[in-house]
Amino acid sequence: MTTEIRVPTLGESVTEATVATWFKKPGDAVAVDEMLCELETDKVTVEVPSPAAGTMGEIIAAEGETVGVNALLATLAAGDGAAAAPAPAAAAAPAASAGSTDVMVPTLGESVTEAAVATWFKQVGDTVAQDEMLCELETDKVSVEVPAPVAGVLTEITAPEGSTVDASAKLGVISGSSVAAAPASAPAAVAAPAAAGKDVANAPSAEKAMAEAGLSAAAVTGTGRDGRIMKDDVARAVAAVAATPVAPAAAPVAVRAPVATSDVAREERVKMTRLRQTIARRLKESQNTAAMLTTYNEVDMTEVMALRKQYKDQFEKKHGARLGFMSFFTKACCHALKEVPEVNAEIDGTDIVYKNFVHMGVAAGTPTGLVVPVIRDADAMSFAEIEKAISEKGKRARDGKLSMAEMQGGTFTISNGGVYGSLMSSPILNPPQSGILGMHKIQDRPMAINGQVVIRPMMYLALSYDHRVVDGKGAVTFLVRVKEALEDPRRLLMDL
Repeated sequence: MTTEIRVPTLGESVTEATVATWFKKPGDAVAVDEMLCELETDKVTVEVPSPAAGTMGEIIAAEGETVGVNALLATLAAGDGAAAAPAPAAAAAPAASAGSTDVMVPTLGESVTEAAVATWFKQVGDTVAQDEMLCELETDKVSVEVPAPVAGVLTEITAPEGSTVDASAKLGVISGSSVAAAPASAPAAVAAPAAAGKDVANAPSAEKAMAEAGLSAAAVTGTGRDGRIMKDDVARAVAAVAATPVAPAAAPVAVRAPVATSDVAREERVKMTRLRQTIARRLKESQNTAAMLTTYNEVDMTEVMALRKQYKDQFEKKHGARLGFMSFFTKACCHALKEVPEVNAEIDGTDIVYKNFVHMGVAAGTPTGLVVPVIRDADAMSFAEIEKAISEKGKRARDGKLSMAEMQGGTFTISNGGVYGSLMSSPILNPPQSGILGMHKIQDRPMAINGQVVIRPMMYLALSYDHRVVDGKGAVTFLVRVKEALEDPRRLLMDL
């Protein structure tokens, strides 16, 4: 019986990959789930495990070839040849021997290729139950808990706290029997000199990228199997070279002003979380990439506040959700985006992509930093549906339970700094979006209405937009339409 080895699903929008390395040759015995080869896409490296035990047959796609999803890579012949596999496998990698289970990095989410090991809750030698939390990983946006796949003893930790791992990395090993922890450390001593003296072949795409960038292999740190240089490693090395100042610097760039020795002892230095690092990087990228401009207006909240006061009890009784201001602003923005579609667009190369839908990002502050859960198809939702969605996602954000999918795909964002008392601010774009609306504190101010000075609850509105896509006229028109809809909410019902 022959089993076909095919290219697995590579991820959303990824249609092809390069065969980087074959770990087996025709005639080799293989065990179930043993790694046969490694594929490299534009974003991640994908390992292809053996679906069955048997003997390696013909290799159809050689190293360096480009293959599509579901393409035939090789064949696997069933037989007793696999019985010979345990002996060499045990010598090379005892962690995969009978009775042991590898703890792997779980699915991190679309476009997330690596994570940092934040905390190990267990130590080598500890007994663990199935589904008991072993460690916590930290990605650019969310924290991911790693449960034990089986019950047993944690015999090895291969990724210690503080290390960065890719999406297919091994974190540790659990033994289902009373295997001593000592054997786990023995192969490391054997493997180290073997890897050190081995001439490791780099990924073909990495070789090509190094040639194009004019880099030598010595200038790139490989993170692939046995220290192989991958395409992403070359990209990081190129970025590091580009970030190096061209002009010779007489001294290192000062990160902070000199601090007295007596003050240093009273300071506390805490490493930035990956979420905070990502926030800092993306906000700076937004300023460096977009031609960002902010325009302001103000809105009289009298009518919205009166309407909310009149119906909030009935609304909550019927829908089981509080009637807040966010649903009014979401509805008003969706209404305005229909008239000014460029605010709901994004730049893709030399094209402008107009979205005929609204996936509304609602910025939410959490103990670990700012996140932006997305309310999908907000333009087709009712007030009650919007309020329920915002409440549910806001709670999940504060609890750190948002998935990657829930924070991707937004077309426009609303940020409410008013809940913290902000009277006026200029929000920063959330790329690749072209617009973000900043709400602020409602404050009573004297206003001239029909020749009379009256006190009205006023709010400043700020629209930051990408001037490459949105002209000043469009930005002002958008804010005016939001203002009109909020000052006379009946316009929303009549689509005016």
